[in-house]
Amino acid sequence: MSQQHHAMLPDEHHDELARERFVQALKSHIATRVSPGVREIYEHRARPLWEAEQGREPADRHEIREALGTDSYYRLWSSVRRSSQHLLWSSVADSVIRQADELATRAKHVDRGLGTLRLDPDLTIPWYGAEVDIHAMPGGYRGEYTADDVAVGALYDRGVYVYAMGQMGALNDDYGQSIVANYLSTRHPDFAPRRILDMGCTVGHSTLPYVDAFPAAHVHGIDLGAPVLRYAHARAEALGRAVHFSQQNAEHTDFDDGSFDLIVSHIVLHEMSPNALRNMLAECHRLLAPGGMIVHADFPGYTGVDPLTQTMIDWDTYNNHEPFWGPMRDMDLTAATIDAGFDPSRVEEVIVPTGRVLQTGKNAKTGSLWLLTAQR
Repeated sequence: MSQQHHAMLPDEHHDELARERFVQALKSHIATRVSPGVREIYEHRARPLWEAEQGREPADRHEIREALGTDSYYRLWSSVRRSSQHLLWSSVADSVIRQADELATRAKHVDRGLGTLRLDPDLTIPWYGAEVDIHAMPGGYRGEYTADDVAVGALYDRGVYVYAMGQMGALNDDYGQSIVANYLSTRHPDFAPRRILDMGCTVGHSTLPYVDAFPAAHVHGIDLGAPVLRYAHARAEALGRAVHFSQQNAEHTDFDDGSFDLIVSHIVLHEMSPNALRNMLAECHRLLAPGGMIVHADFPGYTGVDPLTQTMIDWDTYNNHEPFWGPMRDMDLTAATIDAGFDPSRVEEVIVPTGRVLQTGKNAKTGSLWLLTAQR
């Protein structure tokens, strides 16, 4: 499957596309051929050495990480993973940088008057967004280098497709599509929200499925970064979808109490500090209208996951500019949602299937999506 072309997507010439395909092949090789070896070297080399030195097994993922940290194979695995992430962004950046001025011009002229864009030059970017380039993307979501810059948005749009090896769909919208198809339409078939908010929408990948699913609704998307929102607005207009984007902090928005019937987010919780996440949940409670619902999609916690798998998952916390990856998984998010004001009987964690097919070792498996949901 190729990424669906639209007016804002950077064009690529042969060499740029070849580099991206190399990165995809490298990431696939690491996932299927290199990563399984970490388990083998832990069981046969790192764990026995730790037990000989400590007189006991590693107690948790942190001690397993310490036990693995001096092993040459683990270091190789870690190095190639990190290198593949840098190669991902640098390969995509070639086409984006080459067309940066043209993309900014396109964004101004693609507007069809369907949705709106509201930026706030006085917005203070919170520290977790200002000081961390999440998933090692240069500039994070806020990087802005020229007037009317949209380059970071283009980098993210193309980069996500390469990173996920196309598994997020031609429009990178699998998470939004999966929530609509595998949760809302199946478990709440009569739910018909009139006002929808996507928190941390970035370039609107998962925002647009709600426009299609609920055509009578007013759909809003907020994010911290001006360049990703400029791109999001232009992309939505180019694809013929009406979305109202605004630059806001999800911890404290300027919307009135009870403004929304449905509030969603997609893989955002693990990019916020724990305190910010709690503030976001409290803001959701304030913004949600009676009878409304929140659906936050992210990755499940570590409960029930064996310590070695936890360690491999937690690699991103320390090595991929995802400092809140592990802390989010350690949180009791159901309790945090209840503390934010939601009725305990109306809060739940749900696992739903996605359209992704994940590569793991010699096997492939259908992906799943963890949802934190609550109704008011």
